Amino acid sequence: MAGSPVVPEPPTNIPTILFGAFDRHNFGDLLFPHVVAAMLDDRNPVFAGLVDADLRRFGGHAVHAIAPLAAAWGERAVNIIHVGGEILTCGAWQAAVMLLPPQQAHEAITRLDARPREALEWAQRRLGTRALAPYCLPKGLFSGAARVIYNAVGGTELGQCDAALRAEVLADLGAADAVGVRDRETLAQLAAAGITARLVPDPAVMVAALFGERIARHTRAGEVAQIRAAFPQGYLAMQFSADFGDDATLDAIAAGLERSARSTGYGVALFRAGAAPWHDDRVCYARLAARLRATSVRIIESLDIWDICALIAASRGYCGSSLHGRIVAMAFALPRLNLLHPSAGRRPGKQAAFAATWEPPEVRATVAVDHLAAGVGNALNADPERLRHTARELVGRYSDEFGAIRQRLE
Repeated sequence: MAGSPVVPEPPTNIPTILFGAFDRHNFGDLLFPHVVAAMLDDRNPVFAGLVDADLRRFGGHAVHAIAPLAAAWGERAVNIIHVGGEILTCGAWQAAVMLLPPQQAHEAITRLDARPREALEWAQRRLGTRALAPYCLPKGLFSGAARVIYNAVGGTELGQCDAALRAEVLADLGAADAVGVRDRETLAQLAAAGITARLVPDPAVMVAALFGERIARHTRAGEVAQIRAAFPQGYLAMQFSADFGDDATLDAIAAGLERSARSTGYGVALFRAGAAPWHDDRVCYARLAARLRATSVRIIESLDIWDICALIAASRGYCGSSLHGRIVAMAFALPRLNLLHPSAGRRPGKQAAFAATWEPPEVRATVAVDHLAAGVGNALNADPERLRHTARELVGRYSDEFGAIRQRLE
């Protein structure tokens, strides 16, 4: 994934750097820079992450590593937009592992996961930064920075983070020119720490409005077209992360899907919302499919983000652990439901925090795997006009908030 570090020549005007975790395969993170770039109109942004990476084969971008970019452009006036995501709680160790190929990630975890000090030192060396939360850039990294903006970021578990990481993040946010967060839980935590922030929907609420035609083309070709043909009665778009892969949890998911399929007649289309380490695992899906003896199921191989958007858009609804599976379903005014991991306990998580902020009260946010069938049934009974109203409302709110960001860059 990583390539040789080539720093682009700076444009003659003040360049805008779009920075985020779209340097590895994760559905939502790869969508963010598309949305922000489209909303910037005629600007020509530079796409940057922690490492050089080329995600274009997945519908993403060619990404430049931020450290050499800062070394080359450090004294120039630049605008920096953190494009979104749950970046406030992503530590260096977590970030570095997720940027590795699977086998190398496994080896690093085996060697270092139980030795946190060594793990942090290794991660910081690998990423070329001393930051504890490397997806939050200190304003001084670019001494000539004109604007540093956080666009609809999340940090629902910031209060549970290590004190040093939390202090670093709060200092970075305090030095920024504008901070937007995507849920009330994060907003409350920052307010308690004296950080002024605005409440902004996640950028992915814009995918239908901005890229509806592009996504429609993907529904008519490739695997998505095959899925639609295979399930003329409709299907549920579903995914879950690898930590749902123990036998008891898979048994519960399978039982719920079998009950749901009997009542609806819908098939199940399983997709991966993230192929980076600690995300989704096709092997888990195959083990689930083996349990679905009475339910038609297909596993989608494509990791292209536009295929994933199309799969959701053409479905009867979404169910899974991905926040952005939910948000894309919201953008297309479709039923949606997030699965709670059995270990979640009372922690609300980013999925529940986002839903509590932006969903109508009658739309259920999450469901335990043991109650999957009832949760799906409830989601499918949602009022379609209410879902369309929510989609329109979120587009309007995000457009207004991003308009304020655009004005800051002019």
